Amino acid sequence: MFYCRALLRSVFDMPRRSRLGQFGRCIICAASLSFGSAAALSAAEARLVAPGSDGDLRDLLQDASATLATSARGETGVQPLMAAALSDYRTLVQVLYDQGYFSPVVQIRVDGREAARIQPLNLPREIKSIEITVKAGQKFTFGTAEITPLPQKRTVDIPEDFATGRTATTAVLRDAANAGVENWRYAGHPQAEVGGQSITANHVAARLDARLRLAPGPQLRFGRLQLANPSAVRAEAIQRIAGFPTGEVFHPDLLSRSATRLRRTGAFSAVTIRPAERANPDGTLDYVARIEDQPPRRFTFGAELSSSDGLEVSGSWMHRNLFGGAERLRFEARLSGIGSANDLDGRVAVRLDRPAAFGPDDSQFYLLEAEKLDEEHYSATRGLGAVGVRRVYSDKLFAEAALGFESVLAEDVFGKRRFKYLVGQLRAEYDGRDSSLSATSGYYLDARAVPFIGIDGSKSGVQLKFDGRAYKGFGSDDRIVLAGRLQMGSVIGPSLSEVSPTLLFYSGGAGSVRGHEFQSLGVPAGGDTSGGRGYLALSGEVRGRIGEKFTLVGFYDVGLVDADSFVSSDSARHAGAGVGLRYDVAGIGAIRLDLAYPVDGGSDDGLQFYIGIGQAF
Repeated sequence: MFYCRALLRSVFDMPRRSRLGQFGRCIICAASLSFGSAAALSAAEARLVAPGSDGDLRDLLQDASATLATSARGETGVQPLMAAALSDYRTLVQVLYDQGYFSPVVQIRVDGREAARIQPLNLPREIKSIEITVKAGQKFTFGTAEITPLPQKRTVDIPEDFATGRTATTAVLRDAANAGVENWRYAGHPQAEVGGQSITANHVAARLDARLRLAPGPQLRFGRLQLANPSAVRAEAIQRIAGFPTGEVFHPDLLSRSATRLRRTGAFSAVTIRPAERANPDGTLDYVARIEDQPPRRFTFGAELSSSDGLEVSGSWMHRNLFGGAERLRFEARLSGIGSANDLDGRVAVRLDRPAAFGPDDSQFYLLEAEKLDEEHYSATRGLGAVGVRRVYSDKLFAEAALGFESVLAEDVFGKRRFKYLVGQLRAEYDGRDSSLSATSGYYLDARAVPFIGIDGSKSGVQLKFDGRAYKGFGSDDRIVLAGRLQMGSVIGPSLSEVSPTLLFYSGGAGSVRGHEFQSLGVPAGGDTSGGRGYLALSGEVRGRIGEKFTLVGFYDVGLVDADSFVSSDSARHAGAGVGLRYDVAGIGAIRLDLAYPVDGGSDDGLQFYIGIGQAF
């Protein structure tokens, strides 16, 4: 009988250039073979048995087996079948190591002959069957589990399972070694690595004694950031944007922050920052940045169709490096109401962003907007010019502040008027979703304040808006997702007749309450309808994935609008409910179809449909 009795062998890779090395010896025969030609007459039958093992372990072994996968594809050739069989010795032993079995026996028989004993130059003419037998043996536990030395202050916890009496697995060994090295890196030692190890397997007692020795190296400070290759972005701008912390004690977060700053400009498709081979005599360590430029121009297009609002099309054109300093110029255009009862609405906007204008995390932007609106209850032409700053606090949180001038020529139930405002725009956004295209967990918060000071007789006040979304997945692979949305708005200061209708709130349509026409709900005023100063909308969805591409959605929306700044039980309200279908398209998100019907609010709009790209929220 040929067998493989595995002790331990190269069971994990360490970060950077270090490895823990070999943990023992394993009698495994594997070769890189050049097979001669052989005729295969029929597909080989392959099976794996693991007597004494539980179902989960058998599933892991079967999923990892190259032999089973090759046979399942209907492969008949002798060469690929033999190559798969020989590779399975190492693969299956590694699976067992990862589960804590360090004394396995693996047998792979090809038509009754041990695969490792078949001479590569004397292959059979055909293979009819391959039988894999795996005897896992006892599960090992840690006897001694030591990792030394460690810094006094630990940022990364050593795994709890790396302790006497716990199940010994290669994954735990890897995690413990990685955690030890990371602790030294967080303590300012960028060249920390595993300096040595002692691993002993006691097969009689099913015990693994592990002693890991770390080599932290010296504490170093950041040196210079050097550029490894040219870029269309000026070298001086790259250095300014990166904000490399030259002179500060090494810390992994400071290093990753510099790379993140370069990536978020959008000017680069790839950014890697690696240390130099050797530290400088003054105790600093230089780093080398290798970057790849993005194509400088980008064009996007979107469309959404609803039965009441007609077709809306939008597009944008962006230049990622306008003046050579990663400046981003973006043109946006939107045309809506195509095919609806109302006239066309249009919007054009231009925004220029200058990264690192006041610091590596502080950019400056300039904004110009022109918009024409012809809604059911008002029409308006508005223009806005503003200049602002943007501060990025983390990958999830940013804030903006802008100051500008806005002019609006509007006509509504209160007549035709012109409003002139000195406006401020304050915004903070936190995006904690696992995906911006189709979230299954996390939440999203967007808060905005627009204080406006009236000019030439216009009244002053402030508009407040909030948008919050939360997601929770259930079941295998989050096949069921609950999604909720809360929208609030308030105008504080002027009365309904004293404020531009573009600052007031309406409810209805794809962005608030589906099943009702766009901006169909307002408040009574002068025998007609005006927007309200208070607004609240709640939306809930149950999303169930069916298959790999399709998702079925049920939803319910409710909206309230009030003439006062805050809604109450007496506010005008309406609600809608319906079902939807999503088809996932890689790279752009879901193609959305919603069918909604009004269930509250006295509407006679009837069934409404909405087609667009992306989730409703």
